[in-house]
Amino acid sequence: MTTSTPSTKGTALITGASTGIGAIYADRLAKRGYDLILVARNADRLNALATRLSTESGRSVRTIAADLNDRAALSKVESVLRDDASITMLVNNAGVGSVASVLADNVDEMDAMIGLNITALTRLTYAVAPVFASKGAGTIINISSVVGIAVELLNGVYSASKSYVLSFGHTLQRDLADKGVRIQTVLPAATATEFWDVAGYAKQKEAASTMTAADLVDAALAGLDQGELVTIPTLHDDNHWTSWEATRRTLAPKFANAKAAPRYALTASKA
Repeated sequence: MTTSTPSTKGTALITGASTGIGAIYADRLAKRGYDLILVARNADRLNALATRLSTESGRSVRTIAADLNDRAALSKVESVLRDDASITMLVNNAGVGSVASVLADNVDEMDAMIGLNITALTRLTYAVAPVFASKGAGTIINISSVVGIAVELLNGVYSASKSYVLSFGHTLQRDLADKGVRIQTVLPAATATEFWDVAGYAKQKEAASTMTAADLVDAALAGLDQGELVTIPTLHDDNHWTSWEATRRTLAPKFANAKAAPRYALTASKA
């Protein structure tokens, strides 16, 4: 029997943890000295992963089988985040995607996507942020996507949901940085996970430009170690991000005008 090693880094709660990116985060964080709370819908996968990680690492690994689109199940996870004082990290990884256009997708499926990608992520963050702020420490990692910027690449609702995660991360950094709470927003590009099977484009997993989930998580954690607020593992020249972000911030004060721009004035002939 393997005995649990006393935790030195606290507990990381990871959503979407049974496979893919979430399962790799679980493996890497256990090796870094975190105890784990793994959240996903598939109880069998969760339990198998928990057994393996506990055996390999000696960490305490608990599981919560929960569909985060079910409000009662989501509320249960929120309560854990509020009440479990050992939690020092939240990894908001659970999400679903699509490659279909507005003319080909079911609006109920899009509503469920919004529920998981936006509502659940938001509620879990709101549950834990005050706890971390009161302790003056804690880390929240939110998994966005490069389509949050390159919005035309996939399904519009999916892209918009990931744009939300990026924007939400910026405001969390503004609100929590001076409270000792770290926020990292991770923007994966194409990653070889079951995401593509669910999204209806399985062949993307075999593309030469597709990153492995292990490489993605290892790069994301390296970015966390380096203090990055936004980590884009596939972007080799980070000056592109720095320039894009600087331009966006420079644009913001230019919106503060009480009058419309001259180009919107009615011409005499149209008056």
